Amino acid sequence: MSLSDDITLANRLADAAGAAIRPLFRSAYAHEAKADASPVTEADRAAEAAMRRLLDAEAPRDGIIGEEYGAERPESSRQWVLDPIDGTVSFMAGRPIFGTLIALLQDGWPLIGIIDQPIAGERWVGAMGQPTLFNGKPATTRTCRNLSDAVLATTGPQYFSDHDGEHFMALAAQTSHKRMVFGGDCYNYGLLASGHIDLVVEAGLKLHDFAALVPVVEGAGGTMCDWNGDPLNADSAGHVIALGDPARLEDVIEGLACHHEHD
Repeated sequence: MSLSDDITLANRLADAAGAAIRPLFRSAYAHEAKADASPVTEADRAAEAAMRRLLDAEAPRDGIIGEEYGAERPESSRQWVLDPIDGTVSFMAGRPIFGTLIALLQDGWPLIGIIDQPIAGERWVGAMGQPTLFNGKPATTRTCRNLSDAVLATTGPQYFSDHDGEHFMALAAQTSHKRMVFGGDCYNYGLLASGHIDLVVEAGLKLHDFAALVPVVEGAGGTMCDWNGDPLNADSAGHVIALGDPARLEDVIEGLACHHEHD
């Protein structure tokens, strides 16, 4: 399949997930806690099942890594990575800032990424070597002259370990911290790609949480890496930086660091 065919399929996956999610938003639906105490709903499962059905029909040799139903065909060099609702807590609270994440990895590296917000009808589509599109028009990050001007976002302080939280707060103190944004999951990365936020820093993310974000942010002119500055792939540990203006990367890593080691 060509890249354009893959992008078309990725958009169809997002359409299928959205069709499963919308009827359940702010309505009565079944939900439960997973083993790690994070919530999962009927909508998460219905959306992932819809995407898997489409992939089984359209790309039967490709692998699938999904948050709810695990991995299929892990030996394939092409892997679709699905997070049907990134931000289930927001979904359950009736906040339309969750998103469906769809990525295509080639040999472990993100090739295509979609962030889809099915309630607001907002979709960011990124593909390596191509400009990111937001609802069909180019999205671009904004410049940030100084770290002290940067608007920083993260899903929440409760998701950091004590150790990582100290590093995060050390960085936050050097940003425009009175404008810091909490909550938002994948939606923050879309806002960064469209030039509304400068910096997102998180830890403990899984592959399905970050794979789709990389092509979106980078195709909009930003950069994504781990806390050491290394590019993200299937083997990354889940410490993530997304930055709208790559010129500030050294400042961000230094601000986080006290030279962060994976300890």
